[in-house]
Amino acid sequence: QVQLVESGGGLVQAGDSLRLSCAASGRTFSNYGMGWFRQAPGKEREFVAAIKRRGGSTYYADSVKGRFTISRDNAKNTVYLQMNSLKPEDTAVYYCAARGSDYPYAEYVYWGQGTQVTVSS
Repeated sequence: QVQLVESGGGLVQAGDSLRLSCAASGRTFSNYGMGWFRQAPGKEREFVAAIKRRGGSTYYADSVKGRFTISRDNAKNTVYLQMNSLKPEDTAVYYCAARGSDYPYAEYVYWGQGTQVTVSS
């Protein structure tokens, strides 16, 4: 199994930037595709971004495309989400997730505990 721990969330104002980190342990990190999801109060969890097992190809929700960037450092067993030009509607708990396949709709089966991002103004 894989254990995931997110960090880097906080309270910022509109237009600011944040960089979230997700530290992984348990099995070979490079064997897992990684994704970021978010959930706002009263709403369902939504996809934010994904990156393939060995990096390279990335995918983004339309709502964050051009503002957010997902990356990974397999030597450090860590995946990142750089968030720029933050908007109040980005406010949510952000979750890191892992899956053993690069197929676009393969299920994410390992999840972190989440980190809160709050954007004011």
